Amino acid sequence: MNEERRDQLRGLLERVEAVKCELETIRDEEEEYRDNIPENMQEGERYEKANEAVDNMEEAIQALETFADNIQAAIE
Repeated sequence: MNEERRDQLRGLLERVEAVKCELETIRDEEEEYRDNIPENMQEGERYEKANEAVDNMEEAIQALETFADNIQAAIE
């Protein structure tokens, strides 16, 4: 692979890392929201939706990490 394509991949990798960081921040905020739902409401729909959103964001973060690892491997 030539250096120009490596540079393009490095730029893409930076954007992926930025998206991952932003997603982690949103996930953390949603976790805090979920954790602050009163105990007597933790069986309710709000808690379940928040919990599902956190789980989905965790999966997305893991997918982005795999994506970034694959880009890094292509650069090397």
